[in-house]
Amino acid sequence: MPRVRSVSLALLWLPVSVFAQERAAISQITQPGAAPVVASASPAAAPAVSAAPSAPPRAATAPADSGFTPTWETQKHARTFLLGIPAPRGQIVDRNGEPLAQTRVSYNLAIAFPTPLTYSDEEALRFAQQEVLKARAITGRPISLSREQVLKHYKNRGIVPMVITQDLKPNELDAYHREEPKNLTLQPVYQRFYPNGSLACHIIGYAGRMGKIQDRPMENNELLWPNAEGREGLEQTFDQQLQGKVGQYNISFDATGKKASEQISIPPQPGYNVVTTLDVNIQRLCEQALEKGLKRGAMVILDPNTGDILAMASWPVFNPNSFVPVISEEAFKALNDDPDIPLIPRAYRSAYPPGSTFKVFVGLAALQTGKIEPNEEFSCPPSMEIGNLTFRNWKKTDSGMLNFVDALTQSCDTWFYQVGMKIGPHPIIDYAQQLGLGKKTGIPLNAEADGLVPTDDFMLKVHHRKLQGGDVANLSIGQGDTTVTPLQLAQAMGAVAMGGTLHQTRLVQQVQTVDGQIVIPYDIRIKGQVDIDKEVMSNIRKGMVQVVSGRGGTAHQAQVPNVDIAGKTGTAQWGPRNHERTAAWFAGFAPADKPQYAFAVVYEGDAGLADVHGGTVAAPLVGKVMRELFKGAKPEKKKKHADDDDSDNSSDDDNSDSHPVHHSAPQAPPPPPKKPAPAPFWKRWFS
Repeated sequence: MPRVRSVSLALLWLPVSVFAQERAAISQITQPGAAPVVASASPAAAPAVSAAPSAPPRAATAPADSGFTPTWETQKHARTFLLGIPAPRGQIVDRNGEPLAQTRVSYNLAIAFPTPLTYSDEEALRFAQQEVLKARAITGRPISLSREQVLKHYKNRGIVPMVITQDLKPNELDAYHREEPKNLTLQPVYQRFYPNGSLACHIIGYAGRMGKIQDRPMENNELLWPNAEGREGLEQTFDQQLQGKVGQYNISFDATGKKASEQISIPPQPGYNVVTTLDVNIQRLCEQALEKGLKRGAMVILDPNTGDILAMASWPVFNPNSFVPVISEEAFKALNDDPDIPLIPRAYRSAYPPGSTFKVFVGLAALQTGKIEPNEEFSCPPSMEIGNLTFRNWKKTDSGMLNFVDALTQSCDTWFYQVGMKIGPHPIIDYAQQLGLGKKTGIPLNAEADGLVPTDDFMLKVHHRKLQGGDVANLSIGQGDTTVTPLQLAQAMGAVAMGGTLHQTRLVQQVQTVDGQIVIPYDIRIKGQVDIDKEVMSNIRKGMVQVVSGRGGTAHQAQVPNVDIAGKTGTAQWGPRNHERTAAWFAGFAPADKPQYAFAVVYEGDAGLADVHGGTVAAPLVGKVMRELFKGAKPEKKKKHADDDDSDNSSDDDNSDSHPVHHSAPQAPPPPPKKPAPAPFWKRWFS
């Protein structure tokens, strides 16, 4: 079984003698090799352990026999403080136990003022200045403290060291240990760490410091240093489970105000671990492909047999370590001002028109309802009239009469206009919604986009009319008001790959304790079942395979040796007309007969750049990843489907569907009718 890999954690900024007493107590969770087992998420192997993961951590109360009781009313300086020790956050790991987010020990440098606190203001300032000079010599950092900072700390919190610089580097720690300065002390604190840097950053999110370092008067039960809280991604969703339970540190002063004793009475308990469905190797492959192949976009790969998300990459990325413990104003401004907006998780929070990838679902609706037959043919002219408007195919020549497989292979727009008009919008809407398009998948990440499959209700609310002919034509090729996220499209392709079985998309397998007991299991479950007849499935599969490997296909650059890839390219435009962008898609599943992966990739083009097509920019990205995943695949004996034939397609243009509808020569809009016309047929006119 895979094991959750751990890092060795230290406790507190106490003198070595006190720290050593407590190290043994937590050795079982901090020593490498004692890491908990990642248990299976299956119900049989994953009995739930009764626990309260949602309860927020709180400072533990002192045991009755601890001997530490506040003595505010006895003598002026005799007192005991009971302070909270922040707990180390639990880990976030991939499906094989590879760490994605960990907690490490960070060492801060602090000034330890002698007790009792009898310095005058000037004496305290002189003392602090001397120690700052030592710290500069040790670290080489330009450390400085204001008069107000020193005096506030000395008067309000002088019993605990004053942090003057954070997160010492190894060479700085070595310099400190060589000097061993008397009144400078190291403060070990728990700090979040992302060992893979920017990898999967939009999924993991980040944890930042909760509030600033305090300078108000010390109070009982307050934390020794600010805790970390999840701000984005899984860090935010599972913040309470990751937090752990706060420990307790007791510090006592005698009647003269001199420190008498200090002790960790209750060690902090680490938070729970979150085991994701991600495969860090596949995630890395996807991000590497995106980095080399585009400026903005996303790629999702999931297992259609379970609904598990294996990779969900958005580009560009950011490094979550920049937010630990807090991000600088300059760094945050740079991220915010970046025109490519690296903080947006495009894979699930951005929705785009799906373009011709949507034709797979239009064909499913048409064939499954029986409103067209698999071998029924429609013409594929270069243009056709709908109402008083001209809708064009991407080709300027007539491709003749085509059946469904040929039309999907060549991505003939005018063929799908006719089919959409024949079957009407409602079967298309129904099947698209059954496959999960136009609504959130339900992954445990905030602000997932809904997407949209336009209905009559939507059209009445937004455009004050029901769906009309032009709207149906747009819907039939995945444009107009229709939008989907890359995650939704991968999920829908996974359902098609499984013959209509729609699994609940899963990002987290389980939440578990440090010793491997499952606290919250997220089991594999079927979300819905879409009826797809065997013959219909055979035609859809055949058409999608020919898109990649057929003579007239549009995604030849996604081919993988000895593996049939089933896919569909798409190109669509969105945004205001004077700043319109192109979304280039490739989505599908592989292998075609026994699917292991369902995928979707979107390439977000620059505004005004028309020469962007799904077959030329999106399909190659999937091809690179799939060739790695199926490296060394042996040729399989090909099975001929019952309705397969050896007919050849008339086109050998590798980029057919990659062209947007208005890639042909621009046309002027038609003149307005002489008589008042009914409400416009469509939202967008393609020339």
